[in-house]
Amino acid sequence: MPRKRAQLVVVSILFALAAAGCNKTPTESASVTADPAIRYDIVIRNGQVFDGSGAAPQDLDVAIKGERIAALLPRGAQVETYREIDAKGRAVTPGFINVLSWAVDSLIADGRGLSDTRQGVTTEIFGEGWSMGPYNEAMKLDAVKQQGDIKYEIEWTSLGEYLDFLQARGITPNVASFVGATTVRINVLGEDDVDPDEEQLRQMQGIVREAMSEGALGVGASLIYPPAFFAETPELIALASAAAETGGGYVAHMRSEANQLPQAMEETIAIARATGQHTEAYHLKAAGEENWPKMAEVIDQINSARAEGVDIAANMYAYTAGATGLTAALPPWVQAGGHEAMIARLKDPTVRKKLIEEMRTPSDNWENLRLLAGDDSRVLFIGFRSEALKPLIGKTLAEVSESRGTAVEDTIIDLIIEDDSRVDTAYFLMSEENVELGLSQPWTTLGSDAESSAPEGVFLKSSTHPRAYGNFARFLGHYVRDRKLMTLEEGIHRLTGMPAANWKLRDRGCLAVGCFADIVIFDPALIADHSTYEKPMQLATGIDDVFVNGVQVLDFGTHTGAKPGQVIRGPGWSGLEKEQ
Repeated sequence: MPRKRAQLVVVSILFALAAAGCNKTPTESASVTADPAIRYDIVIRNGQVFDGSGAAPQDLDVAIKGERIAALLPRGAQVETYREIDAKGRAVTPGFINVLSWAVDSLIADGRGLSDTRQGVTTEIFGEGWSMGPYNEAMKLDAVKQQGDIKYEIEWTSLGEYLDFLQARGITPNVASFVGATTVRINVLGEDDVDPDEEQLRQMQGIVREAMSEGALGVGASLIYPPAFFAETPELIALASAAAETGGGYVAHMRSEANQLPQAMEETIAIARATGQHTEAYHLKAAGEENWPKMAEVIDQINSARAEGVDIAANMYAYTAGATGLTAALPPWVQAGGHEAMIARLKDPTVRKKLIEEMRTPSDNWENLRLLAGDDSRVLFIGFRSEALKPLIGKTLAEVSESRGTAVEDTIIDLIIEDDSRVDTAYFLMSEENVELGLSQPWTTLGSDAESSAPEGVFLKSSTHPRAYGNFARFLGHYVRDRKLMTLEEGIHRLTGMPAANWKLRDRGCLAVGCFADIVIFDPALIADHSTYEKPMQLATGIDDVFVNGVQVLDFGTHTGAKPGQVIRGPGWSGLEKEQ
């Protein structure tokens, strides 16, 4: 393209480095004069540009130079570029942020993160309770022992080293992580039902501070699972406060999502109020039909707290079933001390008799997901470690119990022992009405709560939840476009600018001059999920092109093989001043 020496007006968007995300729309921003000597790497032409702020789209062209957005050009502006992409009829947006990702193992096996990349995800955030560091030697040995289909050596000790390991290995998406409150607890207290003394609590806070200096986003908790179940509120406040010292946040799989849901929300709000930091409830839900009316109640709690100035919000996945371990049908006491201690108890006939009685009895003291599902046909097996048990994948608990001729409680215990694992299981717990109610809230962001895999290789040894392949496409296609829960610009904001601002992801979640060129091009009329519970490994469609740090990783739906993903460090990172 010939160089035009005339001055060209480009749109420059100002944004806050500390909070990330766009804080001005293109029409509010100042205009500057382009340097006619610049040759851009890529110019995306003719698309509807959504800046991630929730503002209406603009008719602009997007210019990329290196790993960042260099200019937003008036439509059709004549500039020099090595390559042009025609995005006519399509949306051009910031890359999507998965605020609850379990791609910690899957990205080691396959760095493409294909199931998420095909949905426009350019950033994966880890750390729900357990994080991939810091590990002591005993924790490393246990983690290797508990590995499933994906096997690997643990070559790192700290959380920061794990993130560096991923980047060096080569990954398509960017990655970030909270430090897990469970991981911190195990480092100091092990897995027993104990409370820390003052010195132990100081050690735990020190671990959090160290993780923050390595780039953690804050503290992530997962309180229905032992040993985190044993943590009292003051312990959580102490850990969250240590993260807040350098701007970190707190996020929690709350202590209850069922019978005690309002009380669990009160605890979460109390932590947010005590620390002043941004706080979220992971995968907000009301589990179990008798608890469905509580969804509106906890939303009212959040709105009331926000009206008081408390920085509280939530994230969700767009499905009526959750997924975790079959061990979620066991009371916490039997799981105290870790996996091997649990297996030993399950094999003890005396313990087994007491355990079965508790498994059959509804309780407000712990979350029995099997009872909350309401029927054993609503408990679906999606993963086993044992080759002998893999044929049970895709069957329900009711079917397996019947085929074995054993009581349901005995079937649960036997499967956990035989597989020597938690047994990956989906539980149908929520109502569609509540999914829509939660997603409709203006403070809700999206997280898959799943790995990012591919329908090939090692991943075919097990199944998965459809959210791993469809969460973001389902949100934009079904809930935003078809159900019209919100405008497209608002839906994009929930996936981009909002989570970037919440977790202080510098220069991410925005489509503005100076932002990292994490960019998605998709057709709003065609984006769709195809993943089902029967056939979950079906890739989403409608996302055409994806860029990560200025590198194209998806070219009209086909992965390019590029792995330009970077570690995104949190606000307490020791290298922040040097980066700036």
